[in-house]
Amino acid sequence: MKQQEVWKEERERGISKMIGLLKFITCGSVDDGKSTLIGHILYDSKLLYADQEKALELDSKVGSRGGAIDYSLLLDGLMAEREQGITIDVAYRYFTTDKRSFIVADTPGHEEYTRNMAVGASFADLAIILIDAKQGVLVQTKRHARICALMGIKYFVFAVNKMDLVGYSEERFNEITKQIDELSKELGLASVKIIPVSATEGDNITVKSDNTPWYPGEALLTYLENVDVSEKKKEEGFYMPVQRVCRPDHTFRGFQGQIESGVVSVGDDIITLPSGESAKVKSILIGDKDSQLAQEGQPATIQLDKEVDVSRGCVLSSGTTLPVSKSLTATILWMDDAELTVGKDYIVKIGTKQVLGVLKNIQYKIDVNTGNFLPANGLSKNEIAVCDIGLQEAVIIDEFAKHKTLGELILIDRISNMTSACGVIMHALRRTDNLTWHEMDITRDFRAQQKGQTPKTIWLTGLSGSGKSTLANELEKHLAALGKHTMLLDGDNVRMGLNKNLGFKEADRIENIRRIAEVAKLMNDAGLIVITSFISPYVRDRRNAREIIGEDSFIEVYVSTPVEECEKRDVKGLYKKARAGEIPNFTGISSPYETPEHPEVTIDTTGKSLADSVDYVMAQLEDLLN
Repeated sequence: MKQQEVWKEERERGISKMIGLLKFITCGSVDDGKSTLIGHILYDSKLLYADQEKALELDSKVGSRGGAIDYSLLLDGLMAEREQGITIDVAYRYFTTDKRSFIVADTPGHEEYTRNMAVGASFADLAIILIDAKQGVLVQTKRHARICALMGIKYFVFAVNKMDLVGYSEERFNEITKQIDELSKELGLASVKIIPVSATEGDNITVKSDNTPWYPGEALLTYLENVDVSEKKKEEGFYMPVQRVCRPDHTFRGFQGQIESGVVSVGDDIITLPSGESAKVKSILIGDKDSQLAQEGQPATIQLDKEVDVSRGCVLSSGTTLPVSKSLTATILWMDDAELTVGKDYIVKIGTKQVLGVLKNIQYKIDVNTGNFLPANGLSKNEIAVCDIGLQEAVIIDEFAKHKTLGELILIDRISNMTSACGVIMHALRRTDNLTWHEMDITRDFRAQQKGQTPKTIWLTGLSGSGKSTLANELEKHLAALGKHTMLLDGDNVRMGLNKNLGFKEADRIENIRRIAEVAKLMNDAGLIVITSFISPYVRDRRNAREIIGEDSFIEVYVSTPVEECEKRDVKGLYKKARAGEIPNFTGISSPYETPEHPEVTIDTTGKSLADSVDYVMAQLEDLLN
């Protein structure tokens, strides 16, 4: 053990002497100057061969800059890119300065090629996001920042480009800085640097510019040479996804793969997953050479001291707990031209494991512009959503934040074999794997017969002030007078108890309605007639409530009172506050209300007395409640 400790100490000393390689990505909207910026770095830093420099000067003479050097030509290699003046493919370049080595991925800005940008982001430690000083932060800027954060990038540089076109205005730079600060807070970005630049003129690219005396920071290249990205959170323990089982003859059986975290030594105890067997490391090979240890980032062949059930997709581990599950929740970026639909089968790749899976549910999609959570039945290309995925067999997975390799996934179309989505795992859904529904001797039908009624849920939906709550209260009184057993669930009342931990963002509203539907179903099972009064603004949520409660038990009552009338009745002053911006996400003002598709009952309470409204609804419910 002493020798092994010496080896580990030597490894750590070696790492401390290394100059870190910086892998970074450039992204932003179309024509923000990404390729030009990187080309300028290469040109100014004298990082081109003589023939490359000469070719650049010749190509620029017939370019779009009137003979001036077009630095983007160094990165845009496809004919279509040069013809259109945009980046389509991901261009990777390796270069070295006196202080550091770099690999840069220049990625497309056009929305059509967002998937290409995501591929580039998956390898990077740092992202340079360019912003046109004339336009400021755009939707595509937000999309790229969100995707970079999704892919695990911790370090961001926002390069405010084309400062020469706004007269190197400090005021304009400060305006954009405020926009970036808001975006950084929304995404929870930990390390952010903002630099004013001109990619075409070279301001603050490789050296400080005299045109921005008000900017106190360093030039972009100087920052890149010195930024420390090594302070990444170390992953817990040792683990190695098995890529291949090596068996050249009957005397040797080794497990090959890349070590993703930690160090393993000969004699160490390890656990094989998902089988959960324990064994000792008998030998380690790095290439074809014996070694006493292997460390993070190295490909290795590990031989164990006994036979274990391990194949491609399994994981060797020690010093950490890795979940094994058949279901998970993930944040995904949809990359397919065809729309994602719930219930479709995909090949799911996690680590070195490929397994069949089904997309069970879309919890919500994320508005890339606002960050709000929105209900969704499907996803179009370049949309981001949180989804639940079921797997055909148990797989070793973990949260992306804990173990990156086992927290990444891609969805592959079974027919075309194209990558349909990429994403990161939020958590495993282990709790669902061991649950069984238990049938009871006292049934719903028995309880219904005991009460002499048919259990139903009368679901009132409409805008605030439409008259839902007043109507629901009066309906329950009428039903009680008829000898019916009822329960009224009011929106405010429920939020003061069961759902007191929920706010009014889209995700909270989705969960609010889901919980109410589950409670209403339980009360229906108890034989009760349930009346609910909730805005429930989204078609998808009401549809889900109908599915939970059951088609035969769900009666949707749309209180269709228009927003103008609701505002007149605004006894709480909510609409006035919403229009003043004091209440965000207020339905009908700053948040949408989706009209019910096929409600069983529709009533506009405008100009109607309460008695008339109740009589009308009761008449419509007469047949539905039997």
